[in-house]
Amino acid sequence: MTQINVNIRMDEGLKKEFDDFCKDMGMTMTVAFTVFAKTVVRRQRIPFDIAKDIPNAETIAAIKEVEAMKRDPSLGKAYTDVDEMMRELLL
Repeated sequence: MTQINVNIRMDEGLKKEFDDFCKDMGMTMTVAFTVFAKTVVRRQRIPFDIAKDIPNAETIAAIKEVEAMKRDPSLGKAYTDVDEMMRELLL
């Protein structure tokens, strides 16, 4: 079977991390991408979920609280002493 080159652009840091992972798994990045491509063709789908993370109600409330505090800093509490802050957080 004739082989061809495929060029992929990605962040330099991501490439290094991915290459390190592949080496830890005993394969090259080429082998990893080939495994991915063969799995896609065999299953006729992406072999993992691609979805947007949807925050739960508690996280949405926390985001809204922070946004409100950014608009009006008097809503939050400021600390000058880390130990005091930690004591209050751990109560």
